[in-house]
Amino acid sequence: MGKRRNQKEIIQNLEVTGYAAEGKALAKLDGKVIFIENAVPGDVADVMITRNKKDWAEGRVLSIITPSSQRVVPFCKHFGICGGCKWQMLPYAKQLEYKQQEAEQNLRRIGKLDGFLMMPIIGATQTRQYRNKLEFTASNKEFLAQPATKKDNPAEKPEFIPAHAIGFHVPRIFDKVVNITECHLMDDINNSIRNTVRDYAKAKNILFYDARQHTGWLRNIIIRYCTTTELMVNVVVNYEDAQEIKLLLDHLLQNVKGITTLLYTVNSKWNDSLYDQEPITYFGPGYVKEKLEDLVFIISPKSFFQTNTRQAETLYRITRDFAGLTGNEIVYDLYCGTGSIGLFVSKYAKKVIGVELIEEAIADAKKNAALNNIAHAAFFAGDVIEICDTHFFEKQGKPDVIITDPPRAGMHEKLVSKLLEIAAPRIVYVSCNTATQARDIALLHEKYILEKIQPVDMFPHTHHIESVALLTLRQ
Repeated sequence: MGKRRNQKEIIQNLEVTGYAAEGKALAKLDGKVIFIENAVPGDVADVMITRNKKDWAEGRVLSIITPSSQRVVPFCKHFGICGGCKWQMLPYAKQLEYKQQEAEQNLRRIGKLDGFLMMPIIGATQTRQYRNKLEFTASNKEFLAQPATKKDNPAEKPEFIPAHAIGFHVPRIFDKVVNITECHLMDDINNSIRNTVRDYAKAKNILFYDARQHTGWLRNIIIRYCTTTELMVNVVVNYEDAQEIKLLLDHLLQNVKGITTLLYTVNSKWNDSLYDQEPITYFGPGYVKEKLEDLVFIISPKSFFQTNTRQAETLYRITRDFAGLTGNEIVYDLYCGTGSIGLFVSKYAKKVIGVELIEEAIADAKKNAALNNIAHAAFFAGDVIEICDTHFFEKQGKPDVIITDPPRAGMHEKLVSKLLEIAAPRIVYVSCNTATQARDIALLHEKYILEKIQPVDMFPHTHHIESVALLTLRQ
């Protein structure tokens, strides 16, 4: 039992006993559950309470008094400051164990589901340098985890220093970034690009973006590096400056070998979203090509594509297997992105219909179908809940299998209602959020039986889980 030093703020010698959802560890004190960031089951730690409710609280570790026997040494020097790869201190086998636990608990607790086959999570064979896409933020404020002047008072908020910082946002802090010099999520090419831009910008005194004042020029660097070795870089700036962008991009091309497509985007909005912005191709074809099995996919700068190519093949093979195709089925691929899942299963389907909100992604899907000589796939741009009405299903054909791969928020209730109305024999639900997947499956449970669930680890050293569910229509 822990000892309170400050009932409202700090708990000393708190024993961490397990893991809850979203990567947070948990402990109990006087009957209250405390969810803790940056802790491992078995740790004894001093914890600062950041949110306090009647039955539960949230906190973060101030110091580890006795480390858990489960802990391992993190491999990245930015660990503990950077908001990514928060589970580096856990052995990979333990990461998989806790992910499996969360996926199953969400189905039972949120979905109130039982009687399904819970399959063992499939881990990644490559746990570092597995991402094909990274986005870095430029900021004139570098986040400092623990300013030297405040070592004696760790409860005070961290500060920052003015800097040419390029890296990742700190969780819940929108205007400061961790200045990343090495990142293990992608091939070392990402370090070469980011550090080359930073060094050039410092030498030329280029102004980095200030998120509070909406001033400065350089905003983001978006990198996509494919297993085909094609490399796309998109430099995002706050306003048009033709001479400055030419000098910067020429410097990149001269000093970083292997760039096959180089773009820039002028984003003068307050937020970083690029869905309504137009990337401008400076060098190369304006896209990259990636491969899944024997299929080739064109990926434009605004198109969605799974960020772990090798595990995407595993995920899609499971999806194809769950679909149970014989060659006679009409398959709908909802939230289809660049058409990757639909085209991946198309060899075993009679017809594939893909629907996606982003027009550029649908344009890529059509190119990908043509590129791979797949004539029995059609793709439509628009909001899934608006396109997928009764008339659309009548015109394109009643689905035998529906594959749905929604964003983290899950499916809209209107779409769930439409799926219940259409009553396809099989639904294969691919999800990056097991909580919203469990919620949606519970809504579909009216007409569908959850047969089995296959968790897949797409993102080692993070708490994120991908999951494939098979639902069959009740007889």
